[in-house]
Amino acid sequence: MTKAFAVLLWALASLFVLILVTLPISQQTHLIAGTTVVVVMALLKAFKPTGVWRLIALALGTSIVLRYVYWRTTSTLPPINQPENFIVGLTVYLAEMYCVAMLALSLFVVATPLPSRVAPRLRDEELPSVDVFIPTYNESPELLAGTLAAAKGMDYPPDKLHVYLLDDGGTDQKRNAKDLRSATEAQQRHADLQRLCAELGVNYLTRARNEHAKAGNLNNGLAHSSSDIVVVFDADHAPARDFLHCTVGFFKDDPKLFMVQTPHFFLNPDPIERNLRTFTKMPSENEMFYGIIQRGLDKWNASFFCGSAAALRRTALVATNGFKGRSITEDCETALELHARGWHSIYVDKPLIAGLQPATFASFIGQRSRWAQGMVQIFLFQRPFMKRGLSLSQRLCYMSSILFWFFPLARLVFLVAPLFYLFFNLEIFVASGQEFLSYTLSYMLVNLMMQNYLYGSYRWPWISELYEYAQTLYLLPALGSVIMHPTKPTFRVTAKDDSVQESKLSEIALPLFAFFCVLLAGIGMTVFRLIEQPYKADVTLVVGLWNLLNVLLAGCALGVVSERGERQASQRVRADRRCELKIGDTVIPAMIENVSTQGASISVVGAVKDIARDSQLRISFTPLSQLDGSPELPAVVRRVGHEAGTTTIGVRYATSEPIHYRLVADLLYATSDRWTAFQAARRYNPGLVRGTIWFYALAVKQTVRGLIYLYRAYGPSRAKYSPPQPSAGEQT
Repeated sequence: MTKAFAVLLWALASLFVLILVTLPISQQTHLIAGTTVVVVMALLKAFKPTGVWRLIALALGTSIVLRYVYWRTTSTLPPINQPENFIVGLTVYLAEMYCVAMLALSLFVVATPLPSRVAPRLRDEELPSVDVFIPTYNESPELLAGTLAAAKGMDYPPDKLHVYLLDDGGTDQKRNAKDLRSATEAQQRHADLQRLCAELGVNYLTRARNEHAKAGNLNNGLAHSSSDIVVVFDADHAPARDFLHCTVGFFKDDPKLFMVQTPHFFLNPDPIERNLRTFTKMPSENEMFYGIIQRGLDKWNASFFCGSAAALRRTALVATNGFKGRSITEDCETALELHARGWHSIYVDKPLIAGLQPATFASFIGQRSRWAQGMVQIFLFQRPFMKRGLSLSQRLCYMSSILFWFFPLARLVFLVAPLFYLFFNLEIFVASGQEFLSYTLSYMLVNLMMQNYLYGSYRWPWISELYEYAQTLYLLPALGSVIMHPTKPTFRVTAKDDSVQESKLSEIALPLFAFFCVLLAGIGMTVFRLIEQPYKADVTLVVGLWNLLNVLLAGCALGVVSERGERQASQRVRADRRCELKIGDTVIPAMIENVSTQGASISVVGAVKDIARDSQLRISFTPLSQLDGSPELPAVVRRVGHEAGTTTIGVRYATSEPIHYRLVADLLYATSDRWTAFQAARRYNPGLVRGTIWFYALAVKQTVRGLIYLYRAYGPSRAKYSPPQPSAGEQT
């Protein structure tokens, strides 16, 4: 009865709002209403509203959005008897309606996301058996050694933990390839990884043929294992010691639970963060998804498998004949099928793995192209909006996640629409400049404020627009290809350990520079039209301002594709671990300040005698994992610095035995608390005004930097830029 009353109340309130937004009111009245809503939302935001007040603020914003939609639909479309204007105007209108639909889906998904869940702690005898699958294709043994060692070091009864390396780079098919070089490389890889697995005490598994890509590899692992729970880690996703205790406890209380997903945390910045230098001060792009959206999906039992950092129930996978592989995003497709069969999922918002992101802009685009094509394949093959077994809320959630990847189409329309008016005098909307400002400005402000309400400290103003623009020109061909030929896309492994050794333009940068020049020409046409057609100055100014915002966005993207060189081979992580340095027979108390996959920075109080570059030493510390004996980590000195009574020693590991990899993993991955603290330190909300000022100042700076890189790459001297040498305090 209470539920029925709530539905009736919601329906009546919605009807009342619809009546209000369709009332004929003057432009001035709308301007007053819009201003009032903006002010009220700003005041509410100052008090950090939660619960019903947050929903009230979002409802106020929604009323302005609906009013704008009504105005655009009934008053601004060019007449159909002017096809050149009507087609362009309708295209812009449809792009706007796509954005409104995505906003509506976002409101449904994340208006009130669930808080993070905590798994019940089980006694050892209650713990299920676990198979850990680490699929690999072309990753190096060094990278795999860290992940395997971290997986073996997880806090779990050894007799219930079985780690498998699933090698798709050493299959029979590849070892017997017709090309002698490829076959020899595959044979060497097969032998090297077999030896590595034997040394680390994990199971090596390959198969006859490379069929169905990652999904086929995982299914081969299922066929050769038997534990109750299957945990999947990507080759570069090393788990913390507490991963299993934070996940497997949920399976005991819910027999229909098929998955517990955790976020993907990354030790290194993505290429956009690296090139703009925002990694340590601004939330990463993926944090909006893992910090807010997945918790929103979790509320509706629609949190989905992300390919790694998840625990899955074997019996659920058996029910669907394993991981699904019709699309190239086997993770989301598998979750969709299991949700449709009545299984449940849980999302734990705590970083429990540390991985690596693509280092170059080209590999970043390759990764996103695969995601986009895979989601479109699911849309075409599975049709989640009408898939039997899904609840209405689950259908909306999956459609939200899938339709997002059509953003390049809408983004391109918003970029070129002003140019149609400025260059070809096509009418993209029927309204005066004052009307456009009155309705559109309030809509844009409210839209920005609603995004700030929904994502707050997880996403700064204009950052989503930058990421979308930077991908748009490259994802459009990928989208067109999969729409025309849905079965054509193939799974491509994202490079895990590439790097940028010297500063340069990305090899795929030129399309963004070319498009920037086109948008820049639009500024010239704005000035020309203002002079030649002063009677249209109001509309020209509005469209010109729209184009100017696009220019600033495009200029910022020039910095995105201007790759900064890195001298560091791998990302450093704060450690703060007591240790002892052993140099010959001398033992020196020391502190491990920070670590990476290849080395560490160690501080010693006072001066250290008989130590110089290339000196050999051993590092002794108390590991968090259970290791036999008193193992020591050998290292070679790479630098020595002296400052304020402290000696800082940069070392490179000299790993040669399995125990050395276990020690490195213990230093780097043992505790997840440092990853949580790192994320928390950069999660704050600068606000719309300060965030906008910061972004457009950044845009101007990156425009200049991008043009400098272009000149150095293609200018008369073709001068190459050498990145600065690391200072004495930086680790090599």
